[in-house]
Amino acid sequence: MRKRQAGGSRASLWGYRCPRRSVLPGRSPMGAAEKPSNLRQLRQSGWVPKTVKQEIRDNLLRMLSQGEELFPGIIGYEDTVIPEINIGLLAGHDLLFLGEKGQAKSRLMRLIVRFLDEEIPYLDIPGCPVHEDPYRPITRQGRRLLETMPEEQIPIAWWPRQERYAERLAPGTKFADLIGEIDPAKLAAGLSMSVEEALHFGLVLRMHRGIFAINELPELDEQIQVGLFNILEERDVQIRGYPVRFDLDVLLLFSANPATYNRSGKVIAQLKDRIGTIVHTHYPRDRDVGIQIMRQEAGIDLGGPYPVVVPYFMCEIIEQISIVARKSKYIDHQSGVSARLSIANYRTMVASARQRAVLLGERPAVPRISDLGHLYSSSLGKLELDLMCSHQMTERQVFDAILTEAIRDVFCEYVDRHGLDEIADVFARGVKIEVGDMLPSSHYAKRLERVPAVWDKAFEVNASRDPAVRASCVEFVLAGLYAMERISRCQRHGRIVYEIP
Repeated sequence: MRKRQAGGSRASLWGYRCPRRSVLPGRSPMGAAEKPSNLRQLRQSGWVPKTVKQEIRDNLLRMLSQGEELFPGIIGYEDTVIPEINIGLLAGHDLLFLGEKGQAKSRLMRLIVRFLDEEIPYLDIPGCPVHEDPYRPITRQGRRLLETMPEEQIPIAWWPRQERYAERLAPGTKFADLIGEIDPAKLAAGLSMSVEEALHFGLVLRMHRGIFAINELPELDEQIQVGLFNILEERDVQIRGYPVRFDLDVLLLFSANPATYNRSGKVIAQLKDRIGTIVHTHYPRDRDVGIQIMRQEAGIDLGGPYPVVVPYFMCEIIEQISIVARKSKYIDHQSGVSARLSIANYRTMVASARQRAVLLGERPAVPRISDLGHLYSSSLGKLELDLMCSHQMTERQVFDAILTEAIRDVFCEYVDRHGLDEIADVFARGVKIEVGDMLPSSHYAKRLERVPAVWDKAFEVNASRDPAVRASCVEFVLAGLYAMERISRCQRHGRIVYEIP
């Protein structure tokens, strides 16, 4: 079977590249022209078969010994999650990734394909549903080929590592999708229901000699869980009561949310017992780590004809929104708050600033607090409210409270670290300032012609020289003072006016 398996092409989507060509076990490197094309040539090459788990273990040990990066693009798991994955793979276990949404569970599963050999040989049999081991075929069709044809006439093809991975989302998945089903067309042709030729192979069987991943395991029907239990324990397949035994070679990976996985009856006890290793994922434990992830995954080019300069305090506020939301009593903690919230909000903030720069002819574009007024569109669909606590509040009201708290948290850190008394004193003199995401930066400069020297030190940007940066700093201070109830504000026609009460 030459057709690309489902999910196998996702490697490029997740920002990693496959390592350079590796030497297949038991033989020296060979170019494409030297690759064995029949079984006799394969035996003469000295190629030695391995199970999937042996392959992964050997390549992982080699990469560990050479100090290679194991999970490119994964940040914040170096001392927690990654060591547990390594130990589970070295132990030859099937793995379950347990964590709330947005904790890179699917991405980690897809990266495990890096530990497979670059390519492996298989019997090139037309119509065969699996990539057969040339020495140990598991289907009757494959065994018959070895018994009836001379080795120089048995064709060999090569299966690349990227195609040896497939995954499936559990909701809506049927038994036939994963395990298989009796093919009615074959029965009509006269085959017995009890022979393997009458079966339509599901995805798990088709990934023989590969990796198969299931997202949201607790959402699988109980009948399918029983089928997976049989595969994990006995390596046999039972379809409509007809047992067909295969020496199936597959690494199974699962993901689940703790709230559903630990709920009684969602996952059968026998299946839980057969999963070798549970890897617990988590949200970033440090805000700076969360900002690194946010910037990396947002993938925004801040240069170009309309460059954007993002003050670090604006990045801190965006990530702090997610941190506050994860602690908020108004948000459903069992659902979690994905890292995608920070990523989407960061993109929205930068887009708002860039739009202003284009329309007003400003360079560079610098995000402001008023740009955060557009975060409703990128936030509300990612926050699930706790109906018991938030029944009297709308989604917008909940988000406004979260945003205000995030600004206050970050602003208080700057006050403690740098002391913004001089800055606060400027506004304490009765300055009345109107702000808005479409106001030019010169509007702010006219209101604040004298900028205290402490601004540049506090914000790590040159606020005293660049009007756009100054406007961003002004809005941050105003929003912080409002969050601390030091000044008041009123909003009209999309603009906000801050003043001393």
